[in-house]
Amino acid sequence: MLVTDVEGIGYNELVEIEQANGEIRYGKVLEISGTDALVQLFTASHGLEISTAKAKFLGRSLSFAVSPDIIGRVFTGMGKTRSGSSNIIPEKNLDINGSPINPTSRDYPNEFIQTGISAIDGLNTLVRGQKLPIFSMSGLPHAQLAAQIARQARVKDASNNFAIVFCAIGITHEEADFFINDFKKAGSLEHSVLFVNLASDPALERIAAPRMALTAAEYLAFGLGMHVLVITTDMTNYCEAMREISAARKEVPGRRGYPGYLYTDLASLYERAGRIKGHPGSITQIPILTMPEDDKTHPIPDLTGYITEGQIILSRELARKGISPPIDVLPSLSRLKDKGIGKDKTRADHSDTMNQLFAAYAKGKESKELATVLGENALSHIDKLYAKFSDEFERRYLNQGFNTSRSIEETLDLGWQLLRLLPRTELKRIKDHLLDTYYE
Repeated sequence: MLVTDVEGIGYNELVEIEQANGEIRYGKVLEISGTDALVQLFTASHGLEISTAKAKFLGRSLSFAVSPDIIGRVFTGMGKTRSGSSNIIPEKNLDINGSPINPTSRDYPNEFIQTGISAIDGLNTLVRGQKLPIFSMSGLPHAQLAAQIARQARVKDASNNFAIVFCAIGITHEEADFFINDFKKAGSLEHSVLFVNLASDPALERIAAPRMALTAAEYLAFGLGMHVLVITTDMTNYCEAMREISAARKEVPGRRGYPGYLYTDLASLYERAGRIKGHPGSITQIPILTMPEDDKTHPIPDLTGYITEGQIILSRELARKGISPPIDVLPSLSRLKDKGIGKDKTRADHSDTMNQLFAAYAKGKESKELATVLGENALSHIDKLYAKFSDEFERRYLNQGFNTSRSIEETLDLGWQLLRLLPRTELKRIKDHLLDTYYE
């Protein structure tokens, strides 16, 4: 919608469009040229009477009305309560673009978050205040994994002060029903805030949805002192919406048609995670994205990997074997895992067993590849043990299903059960006193 003869307005400013019949629609300023403003509507333009409509520029950007009552609610991508829910009485309205955290006031992430999933807790540990994305592929069960993490995640000794903010971007009605019903059935909705943006909603709402979710998270974390885990799925839909809006603005495209500022825009979302000195609360992010064409070098996973502290990668090969969740632990990485594990955080043997499991699984996969080329008879006795370890590791450690939650103690004990398949002399990455305590 083009509005002419305007002055003193700003980019991203909220616009109220009033019809002659009293109906009000909203939009925001996309572009300004002299006294002309290009306004993008939040809803479809069907039935809009241009000749009788009035445009009112509100002098502010989009905001989200917050209060402690947002917990347990389901919102649209624009921050409105979904049909069937009563409206909340807000304490205040917060700008969804947030306020940048001063780097000098950031506190270092160093506390363990338990997801109940061994492949994450044991080998690629999530730390409070971290941003750890999940790289998935089309057709893999990342929706079930997202729901499982939301259902099971908790911070040690802070169960009553922990909240989930779940944001679904560009999903179908069927997926929306799955997420909402899963939260209700598991009782997770009582400590969660859900934002649901459907594929049929306008592209602009997909841009707003994660910002609405992060604004809610900032209020809960730094306003109410809670530990908040933000799960966003699917960031690829968000980036596609950005590309669509960038094309509408006639901007010069960058790699694969995405705008040149894609990196900056993603950073403005991911960097809202963290801890602030003097504040008890924290925001931890797990953005989930599907890699187009299973390509890790695609701009979306590529730039996400630069901004975040590691990645969890799902594997099509493991999914074909029937392993769920199909997390490929070898290329996965949590750069802050060493800060959140060890004595008084998880257990004293965590670091050593994690390194030994990684090494043994990698060697086991090499042995299996060697057997494929040369035949199993060409393998030595120890190679056969490693190959067996690899199979058992996938069957028992990785393949826990989407409804099983393991404590960190159960995960570590399971790791020791698997390591006992190998001779003690092979466990060179574990200190002797830990072997004396746990191996025997």
